[in-house]
Amino acid sequence: MTDHKVRTFTFLMFALGAGSCAPLQPPSATGPRANEPPYPVIFKADSHRKDSAVAAVNKLLPQSGVSPTTDLELQPITSTIERLQASSNSPLYLPKVGAEPVMNEEETRESLRRFIKDWQQLIGADPAKLSLVDRVDQPDGSKLAKYEQRAFRYPIRSNYGKLQIRFATDRRVLNISSTCIPDADRMQTALGAVSVRLKAEDAVKLLHDNDMTYSDAKGNKLTFRVPAGNEGNPAGLAIYILPSRTGPDALDFHLAWEIELNNAPIKTAYVDAVTGEILGGQ
Repeated sequence: MTDHKVRTFTFLMFALGAGSCAPLQPPSATGPRANEPPYPVIFKADSHRKDSAVAAVNKLLPQSGVSPTTDLELQPITSTIERLQASSNSPLYLPKVGAEPVMNEEETRESLRRFIKDWQQLIGADPAKLSLVDRVDQPDGSKLAKYEQRAFRYPIRSNYGKLQIRFATDRRVLNISSTCIPDADRMQTALGAVSVRLKAEDAVKLLHDNDMTYSDAKGNKLTFRVPAGNEGNPAGLAIYILPSRTGPDALDFHLAWEIELNNAPIKTAYVDAVTGEILGGQ
C-alpha cells in the first residue's frame, strides 16, 4: 500500500471512529428537523365532520322528540356532543334490556353499550375502543357512566378522550358529553411517525431545572418548580392534548413523559418527549 493510500485510510478510520463517539444532541426547542414529520400533530376542525354530526342529530333526535336546536350542543373542534339536555316532554331513553321493570347492573351496561353504538357518530369514538372506567350513583338519584377512549398506543391525558352519560333509573337519558377524538386511526398513524428524543430521566431533570405553570381547583394560574428532593417517577409516555398555537380551530397532540410527583400541589407533570417543553400538570 502506497504512503498516500495509507494516509487516506488512516484519516477515514479516524473520522468514522470520531463520529461513532460523538455525544447525542439534546432535543431541539424548535421540535423536529425539516426532514421529520410536523410536530406537534395537529387536529383541525373540519366542516365535513360537523356536517356528518348534524346529519346524525337530524336522524337520531326527531325519533325521540328532542329538539336539535335547543337541547343539544356540539364541541367546537371535534364536533362531538358537548351537551344534551333531553326535553321533559319528550325524553330520550336508553334501550330496554331484560324483563324486569328496573335493569340490573349487567343489563344497564349492555343497554349503555347499545346506546353508544347508536350514537357513535356524535360520540366520536369506536365503541370497541371505549372502556367503562366508573359507574357512579349521584346524590340526586341519577346514575353516571364514565368512559375513556383507548384508541391510541399511549393513553390520552388532559380533558380529552372522555365520555359521560347521565341517566335515571327509569332509563331516561339526562345528559351526554363527549370529548372523544374522531378520526383516531389517522391521528395514531401521524403520531406513530414521531420519534421520541428525550429520555424519561432527562424529563425529570427538566422539571427540577425549570418552572411549570398549572391551574388550581379555582382555575387560577400558578407557578411551581419541583424541589431537588422530590424524585419524580416517570409513569410512561402519554398523549397530551392542548389548544393549538396555530389558531382557535385546532388541537395540538404532544407525545409527553408522564411524571408522577410526591408532596407537590399537582400529582402529575407532563414534559414533551420530543422538544423537552414542560406542558403542564394535573
